[in-house]
Amino acid sequence: MTEDSLRDAGEILIVTGMSGAGRSTAADALEDLGWYVVDNLPPQMLKPLLDLTGLAAGALPRVAVVVDVRGRDLFSDLPEVTRALRDARQHLRVLFLDASDEVLVRRFEAVRRPQPLQGDGTILDGIHRERARLAPVRESADLILDTSGYNIHQLATQIAELFAEEGAAKHTLTIQSFGFKYGLPPDADLVADMRFLPNPFWDENLRPYTGEDEAVREYVLEQDGAREFLDAYAAALVPVLAGYQRENKRHSVVAIGCTGGKHRSVVMAKELAARLSTLPGVAVRVKHRDLGRE
Repeated sequence: MTEDSLRDAGEILIVTGMSGAGRSTAADALEDLGWYVVDNLPPQMLKPLLDLTGLAAGALPRVAVVVDVRGRDLFSDLPEVTRALRDARQHLRVLFLDASDEVLVRRFEAVRRPQPLQGDGTILDGIHRERARLAPVRESADLILDTSGYNIHQLATQIAELFAEEGAAKHTLTIQSFGFKYGLPPDADLVADMRFLPNPFWDENLRPYTGEDEAVREYVLEQDGAREFLDAYAAALVPVLAGYQRENKRHSVVAIGCTGGKHRSVVMAKELAARLSTLPGVAVRVKHRDLGRE
């Protein structure tokens, strides 16, 4: 492939660093952000991967590759491969994750797994060997992130702040209407019951219609407590959604139920979504699980 083709291949992030410093957490966070993540790739395979992303014609615009000492002797070629790729493309970055020796020892002891380069020695022996081997990679990294003071949620949040697309939502909220007679949505984080409102089903003029029709919408919203509930519930969800973002919970489902999922829940789900759609960092979508099921 030509150098021009490599430049068209999209954005590439190489994730490397010390074992136990959070590479897996970083990879999961990047995947949640929409990156295509390849784990434990030998450095020699980076060039073929970039060729593939170039041929994909934009289908893989952001690719993250985890490269580390699990590649054994192949890993030693990473500095040379990285230098060659930097000369050929404009969008290659290297993220190096690090942590103090004390923290790394504690993390390995917590999971009761050996350090990859420990051999017959101690965990600390393995850490020292790995630091020596990674020194050239660390020196040439674009970004060094010390994770010593992070838990997994804080690290994921930091990765999101560093590598999310500008303007991208930090949290996706699905507001889902459903019918209780068909069962609770198994993936719901929060459930609200609209059966405190009169059921349009019992009005013969409204029965054939759904909550997506204006006549049903007006009927539901005119009922005592309907708008009050929407205002109060939307206000209550604001700190919850802000907390989800702080804890790096990127997806949540609020389920709004009525008897059959046809009238009240559909109206109230759409109205709630309208009230929450202006929240910063939150992308709101509406799903009607049981609409049309009857």
